[in-house]
Amino acid sequence: MSSSPSSRSATARPTGSAAPAGAGSPCADCTADSAGGLTFDVSAAAAPDAALVLHRTGGAARDDVRLPLTPVSEGRLRAVLPSTVDLPEGRWETRVHGGGAPATVRPGLRDLRALVDRTPDPHTEAVAVRIPYATSDGRLAVRSWRRAPHAEAGDIVFADDGREITFMGRLYGAQLGPGAFVEARLRGEEGVHREPVSGQGHDFACTLPCAPLAEGRDGAASRVWDLWLVAAEGTAPIRVARLLDDIAEKQRVFTYPALPVGDDPKTVAFPYYTLDNDLAVKVSTP
Repeated sequence: MSSSPSSRSATARPTGSAAPAGAGSPCADCTADSAGGLTFDVSAAAAPDAALVLHRTGGAARDDVRLPLTPVSEGRLRAVLPSTVDLPEGRWETRVHGGGAPATVRPGLRDLRALVDRTPDPHTEAVAVRIPYATSDGRLAVRSWRRAPHAEAGDIVFADDGREITFMGRLYGAQLGPGAFVEARLRGEEGVHREPVSGQGHDFACTLPCAPLAEGRDGAASRVWDLWLVAAEGTAPIRVARLLDDIAEKQRVFTYPALPVGDDPKTVAFPYYTLDNDLAVKVSTP
């Protein structure tokens, strides 16, 4: 049995939405399969029009995904989200509709064993990921991604002198070709640093020196570089991210050492995962 870490609530709840989950709210156990499907077993009374509704945070009601709830035992209803049903990228809160006002759902057991070390066929056109998690205010939510193609981040290795970071990964829905490189893009500013990629087929690796990422900061205390993979010359960049496991929010779990940059011991660089589980490098002078 595996359970993903709690994640912070993304935004304020829109007017007319379900109330916060309480002790009397329905509770749902959730099981994930390796293809990206989810099964919800909900403790709730049966109703003719009962449904589990997924509502995207910040989205409109017309975007809701409605899953019929069918009885499986006394006081127990089941809803299934197949991997073939489109669930756009974002955070989705769960509600039970039918038999009264919509009710927010509390998280029960989350069986995410099928997501651990998940390795889809690298030839697959798109990677779909759905990870159920508990929000900080006690609601069951689902974090969804759909990337086509997708560059999955793997091991991160640091040079002995601490001045280089090597990123490894696997490419889904595309293959490496001539002229492949990783592009570090300076967030919020115009700035790009490129390094060649090694590997073949679907597996790639790139060594990124830290010193160039700190140049020209003009007194800025910190700057962030987002990492993209260009699989072959002339192809569209692919965001590097870590999605294929059971952890909804990598930033809370994966932490890396801060490396000194050049000869300045106060300036450090370290990789980290954003709130969307995309890979970035931060350069900082405390």
